[in-house]
Amino acid sequence: MKNMFLLLSIFHFPFSISSCSMPNLEAPECTESRGVVKDFYSLHFANDMKLSPENLKLREKFLTPELIRSFENLQTENDVFTTNSTDYPKAFRTAGCEVISLEKTVFEVVLFWRTDERSEQKEIKVETVRQEGKWLVNRVIN
Repeated sequence: MKNMFLLLSIFHFPFSISSCSMPNLEAPECTESRGVVKDFYSLHFANDMKLSPENLKLREKFLTPELIRSFENLQTENDVFTTNSTDYPKAFRTAGCEVISLEKTVFEVVLFWRTDERSEQKEIKVETVRQEGKWLVNRVIN
């Protein structure tokens, strides 16, 4: 009987631990706004990264109207959403988040370049703001 209890305990222990959840230590504003940063950069990296009216239109749903207006008359080969150069990164990762207010956060986004000759990373800051109930990218600081 003791052995049966021991076997059942050993079998059920991993399942009982997996049902426990870890507390989320990130501020709610960061959790809410992180998705727009990830989704924006996923779209951005999957498409042409130079600034053009067509490319800006494709990214419009992730950007504040103010940021869109600031780029409307600008056409450049530079990637204004990462390094503001033609040295386009190959991958990204969202990192730390700072809550500025209930309506504004700033994320650290890590950019990566990996080739046979080069392995480099650089951090930029991406500001998001809540407008009309939606989080949007408002500024890129590189």
